Amino acid sequence: MLSTDTYNFEVQPGTRNHKGYFVQETAYKLVGIDQAGWALICLDNTTCHYVDPDSLQELLG
Repeated sequence: MLSTDTYNFEVQPGTRNHKGYFVQETAYKLVGIDQAGWALICLDNTTCHYVDPDSLQELLG
């Protein structure tokens, strides 16, 4: 069974992606976590980042 749940998160201030660049502080959709432990988050269909999962905080409400 496929899950259609979406999880929205925001990044903590100062979060960097896997390339070392700062990530915009805004809401992202969590796509998944890869085998290396990076969280793949996307702002839209073309803007995605790999970040440390510890840098995410769930949006409530």
